[in-house]
Amino acid sequence: MNENLYNVLRAPLISEKTARLQETNQYVFEVAQGATKADVKEAVEQLFSVQVEAVNMVNLKGKTKAFRQRNGTRGNKRKAYVRLGEGQSIDVMAKA
Repeated sequence: MNENLYNVLRAPLISEKTARLQETNQYVFEVAQGATKADVKEAVEQLFSVQVEAVNMVNLKGKTKAFRQRNGTRGNKRKAYVRLGEGQSIDVMAKA
């Protein structure tokens, strides 16, 4: 298995919105900044042994926050919305 696949997917995102999306076979992951749709599809298919139908990517700009007397910026993030084939699922709440 390619070691680079573990660097593509950072973490699954867990929220009320992602819980609703899981009912329609969609899962949300935080991914590396340089990851492409093809990278995410390959990583999810190989790591979780599922068939991916579609991948949508979203770039989130880091927020500006005040740190003491200076303004700083939090890091940018990239999210991937992954839609799986019919009847397939991923257990994102599994313990490591």
